[in-house]
Amino acid sequence: MVHALHEARRVLKPNSLLVDLRPAAVHRRVGITHAGRYQRLGTMRERFDDDHAANRAVAQAVRQDLFEAEDPLRFEVSRIMDTLDEFRAWTDEFVTLGKFVSHDWLIRRVERALRRERDHTKIVVTGPLELRVLRKRSEGSAVRPSNF
Repeated sequence: MVHALHEARRVLKPNSLLVDLRPAAVHRRVGITHAGRYQRLGTMRERFDDDHAANRAVAQAVRQDLFEAEDPLRFEVSRIMDTLDEFRAWTDEFVTLGKFVSHDWLIRRVERALRRERDHTKIVVTGPLELRVLRKRSEGSAVRPSNF
């Protein structure tokens, strides 16, 4: 990611903005909604190695005066799914990406809750997104890393 930030800086005009929008390194909460009520069913257990590495890369680019960073904004986002198949496919993507091992226990919990509630039930996955705005520093102020 450090290389990507250097490349982004290279192609940006002076004082341009780079927007870094990613899920925060926080475990997502899973529940269902039925008849206007929310029932929490569990918390996902993702791995955040890539997220922490990306945060370190941004911090390094700021320390090297490649970018000025604004304080990050964090806001909650919910993904709403209609079916268990949709939820299963979504969790399978995390397994494929190496973000966590199988969450079959959570899928079974969601399945049981859907059987109890039936009609008009939605699966809700909630977690924060972080938005960082990085402003390209002027050419003269940037320090190129010696090992790059």
